Amino acid sequence: MRHAYSVETVRAAEQALTARLPEGALMRRAAAGLAVACGDLLRRTGRVYGSRVLLLVGSGDNGGDTLYAGAALARRGAGVRAVLTAPDKAHPGGLAALRAAGGQVVDAPGDLGAVDLVVDGITGIGGRGGLRPDAERLVREATTGRAPVLAVDLPSGVEADTGQVRGPAVRADATVTFGTYKPGLLIDPAAEYAGAVHLVDIGLGPELPARPDLEALQYADVAALLPVPSGESDKYRRGVVGVAAGSERYPGAAVLAVAGALHGGAGAVRYSGPGADAVIARFPETLVHPGRPSEAGRVQAWVVGPGLGDGSDAVAAVTDVLAADVPVLVDADGLRLMDGDTVRARTAPTVLTPHAGEAAALLGVAREEVEAGRLDAVRELAARFCATVLLKGSTTLIARDGDAPVRVNPTGTSWLATAGSGDVLSGLTGSLLAAGLEPRDAASAGAYLHGLAARRASDGAPVAARDVAGAIPAAWRDVCD
Repeated sequence: MRHAYSVETVRAAEQALTARLPEGALMRRAAAGLAVACGDLLRRTGRVYGSRVLLLVGSGDNGGDTLYAGAALARRGAGVRAVLTAPDKAHPGGLAALRAAGGQVVDAPGDLGAVDLVVDGITGIGGRGGLRPDAERLVREATTGRAPVLAVDLPSGVEADTGQVRGPAVRADATVTFGTYKPGLLIDPAAEYAGAVHLVDIGLGPELPARPDLEALQYADVAALLPVPSGESDKYRRGVVGVAAGSERYPGAAVLAVAGALHGGAGAVRYSGPGADAVIARFPETLVHPGRPSEAGRVQAWVVGPGLGDGSDAVAAVTDVLAADVPVLVDADGLRLMDGDTVRARTAPTVLTPHAGEAAALLGVAREEVEAGRLDAVRELAARFCATVLLKGSTTLIARDGDAPVRVNPTGTSWLATAGSGDVLSGLTGSLLAAGLEPRDAASAGAYLHGLAARRASDGAPVAARDVAGAIPAAWRDVCD
């Protein structure tokens, strides 16, 4: 599992570690790891010896890391030049090391000709707001060519704690971060600026608290969560999920939600709604009921909302499902129709799965505010509705009311931006709830499998939601093998 910590926590850990080490040891560790990563990038298109490296150097320790790494590259035969954004505040030890190794300090990158690597060491993890005008011009001038850009700890101009990008920022091909991940490296929009992220171990682990601010599950974590039937299993022990979805106008939403549930391992699916004929035509194993959801039979979890529309029958279905004493997942139209006080008063778990627009409506803010501050939005929604919230998007976030770390899903892909994809995710996550997974785990595993399935189904080509549903078993197999 990948863990990410706030700037305040990282700085406290660094101070504690620095107090136990010889002076300058922590910076030398970081610089050594940065130099190795720079060398790896250079070797992909050539070699370190004879390469041309441009350092963009700010003040403070981030600039010091960059200068010491530049010195290491210069000792290996690279031609290293540095542009200082604040010459009077440059790290003195790093600057001396660079010059002693044969590196040069220049006023501007414009006259240097082609370079093989640009290293962004302008601002560190404490930066707020976008790049200042002078730094923006420097970055623009330095990155006009085709040289890859490597960011030091975090791309300059993005915010480490929130993932927000409030102005111009460096777009890196790769980022080398030290000690632990920072939330902004895992959350869009900032994550889009980071490129491939490489973590350098500088010995910070023992100084960090056990509870991170953010975590991202990996294959082994998800495999440990997924329910596997035993010899004693029957359809009820595997979990029966109820689906209240679809309408005469949107029968496909019912089909896709049921598809996600069936492919997600449910022992059985009970469907309640006007899309019964379409569901049975596609999935004859579904148990359909024409009446109210509460009359459909025993279930271990409900999914309500996809394609319901906004008529009186839709309102009645949402109200009926929220009255059930089992876990309930609310999606799409259900999010508009649910009563907030009813959700907060529920004693059984509730999972809400909005996209940015739906989240904005629930919070009473502009969609742009949610998209710019996804971490704050998902936390606020979880607290406001006393629920587990899965905020869909380019990086899907899962938060639970309380002090548990927010989870970020690492398998998302832009191919999921297609009609009906969310319906499939709802059914899949509902099946995991019915199997007995704790809501945060069900949402996390569901999002992970959903992303893997989309990658498998698309293989770099356009994909439809029905294809994503069909690829879920293969994604499940990928995780568990």
